[in-house]
Amino acid sequence: MQEKYHFPQGLHTCPSYHYYMFHKPYGCVTAHRDDRFPTVMEYFTELHNDRLSPVGRLDRETEGLLIITDDGKWNQRMTHPAYQKQKTYEFTALGELGNEKLRALQNGILLNGSDVPTRPCQITVTGTSVLSEIMPILHPEVKRAIGNNRPCHPVIMGKIVITEGRKRQIRRMMKAVHCCVVALKRISIDGIILDEHLKPGEWREMSAFPTLFLPKNHAAEYNQSCH
Repeated sequence: MQEKYHFPQGLHTCPSYHYYMFHKPYGCVTAHRDDRFPTVMEYFTELHNDRLSPVGRLDRETEGLLIITDDGKWNQRMTHPAYQKQKTYEFTALGELGNEKLRALQNGILLNGSDVPTRPCQITVTGTSVLSEIMPILHPEVKRAIGNNRPCHPVIMGKIVITEGRKRQIRRMMKAVHCCVVALKRISIDGIILDEHLKPGEWREMSAFPTLFLPKNHAAEYNQSCH
């Protein structure tokens, strides 16, 4: 899908490179090749650009915003832990999140297998339900995995904003407070928001280089390197 996504005015362009917003679907892995599963890069073969790579990664079971680019320097600066980019996700999980659990997540929580707690995060509960009501909208693979749970099992929905990217971090955070994520979707990376018109598996080119989302000193340095 090649319709361009236009960033706000005032952003500098870097014409030597390409940036694509991709709505990653459930079930594909963030890789160039894989022996078991389809990859995100298979959606971009028509561009015949071997330099394209994902900016960061999403788990196979996670949907949502993924940026694809051939700009290695920008990729590194968007993903390096030192820049602490805010990433926002919508989640649905089995279980309940009372005030004590919310505070534990917000303040930083120790994950299984880690000696360092997570960075403080923002988490908001947006709704509650029961399993029987959400089953119709879940992926078939998830339905098979949780089908033995009681239909009245409590369900929590919410948004979470993190600034790091540990392996399966949100799923592990929720597991640490005895909740099980059954749906997860990334909707933004800093100010870059997933286009709601993009269906899973669709992409569009971003027509302007988003220097807005780099620290000011690094944005200026980067702009010089583009000329």
